[in-house]
Amino acid sequence: MSVQGEIKRVQEVVANPSALGLLGLAMVTLVASSQKLGITGGDTHSVALVLPWAIFLGALAQLVAGIYDFKHNNTFGATAFCGYGLFWCGVAMTWMINLGMFGEKAAATADIHQLGFAFLGYFIFTLYMTIGAMSTHKVLFTIFVLIDLLFLGLFISTLGLGGEFWHKLAAWSELGIAVFSFYGSAAAVLNTHCGTVVLPVGKPFGPWAPKS
Repeated sequence: MSVQGEIKRVQEVVANPSALGLLGLAMVTLVASSQKLGITGGDTHSVALVLPWAIFLGALAQLVAGIYDFKHNNTFGATAFCGYGLFWCGVAMTWMINLGMFGEKAAATADIHQLGFAFLGYFIFTLYMTIGAMSTHKVLFTIFVLIDLLFLGLFISTLGLGGEFWHKLAAWSELGIAVFSFYGSAAAVLNTHCGTVVLPVGKPFGPWAPKS
């Protein structure tokens, strides 16, 4: 007598989390770019009021989106949203250290060049994620190209190399990320909700694009 086991796979149905993740990215980059461009920030260009948006939109919203993309079996989306969500956790904590929230000694001994090498690491990460974005759609690819430019500018300017150009490159790239991320978020919401293409995002392209 033989007993055969049957394995069943249960797929939990969850909504597309990219709309939330892109909204979080759009909001934090909009606020942060306003500070980099000198539009906001007060006399000392403080990041104190960028912190809440870094924590709750840049970090938390993207982490939630990434976790739900794991449920979608979407390795690319989950890695992207969780990776950038954790980036904003790190940036927020760095700002808190520099603001003295962890004590004056921590602020006094902090070396900003270490943050520059973190930007280099995320520049490398974003380069290969940009290749992956080609297989998603053109709006997402544009966002990743702008993130490449943001991290390149942040890396060079944080290390004190190359002058003001690299800071401005980072600032304007970050504003561009906000604009395209708002569009991408709106497209994800409206196209799904209406069941038709309200806002086009462009087809995948490149040598590794999925074959139709």
